[in-house]
Amino acid sequence: MAKKYYVVWAGRQPGIYTDWNSCKAQVDKFAGAKYKSFPTQAEAEQAFGGKATFSTSNSKTTSKTQSSVKKKPAANGIKTYTAAEIDAMNLDVKMFTDGGCDPNPGQAGSGMAVYRNNKIAELWYGLYNPMGTNNTAELNALHQALMMAKKEVQLGHSVAILCDSKYSIQCVTQWAVGWEKKGWKKSGGEIKNLELIKAMFALHQTLKDKIQVLHVNGHVGVEGNELADRMSMVAIAEKETEFARYPDPINVAEILKMQHG
Repeated sequence: MAKKYYVVWAGRQPGIYTDWNSCKAQVDKFAGAKYKSFPTQAEAEQAFGGKATFSTSNSKTTSKTQSSVKKKPAANGIKTYTAAEIDAMNLDVKMFTDGGCDPNPGQAGSGMAVYRNNKIAELWYGLYNPMGTNNTAELNALHQALMMAKKEVQLGHSVAILCDSKYSIQCVTQWAVGWEKKGWKKSGGEIKNLELIKAMFALHQTLKDKIQVLHVNGHVGVEGNELADRMSMVAIAEKETEFARYPDPINVAEILKMQHG
């Protein structure tokens, strides 16, 4: 049988897979899964966006070419996605979240940029706290995205949330699993932002097989992340305590000239 390469755009872990079982593990029972097989590695890379993460159920690398492009997993188990990889994801909705605080602790606010079919559609800002922290602002932004994602999933849309806070992602998708089993305690002491994390974890548990929560580096030119950052600063400047939709026309170039966090 001829070898195939499987591209997963929407699944538990987007990427390129070299065997069907590995691909199936990413898309089976994943709402809105999008994937396709290709006869050659070059075609798969082009379809995925040129930057590929290869995976195989076989523990041995199947070719020198694969070995040269395979990425080492992050030490904390969270992959950071590039702008090219994000653009290549064939999803209905992509939500970028960010939180800002000046100083830290100090005035805090949250922001979000929503893309539909890879085009900016909505900007959101708010949840101003005069004595907040950067971590709380990041969690608040992610919480708002999770709530919005729930509505999008109910409409049958495929969704990814892109967050530049590894702390927020790990709290909700990794650490909270163990904390809950231990009665919401950890050996290192207090779990900060506990009530917020509890609410977010409960919501994520209902969505984890339907959406993706991914990490993107902040301030590296990823448009959605930069727009969310500017919205967090707008929240602080306007002291907006609700989470409100940005009312002005979305002029990306002008918004990016605003103060950044």
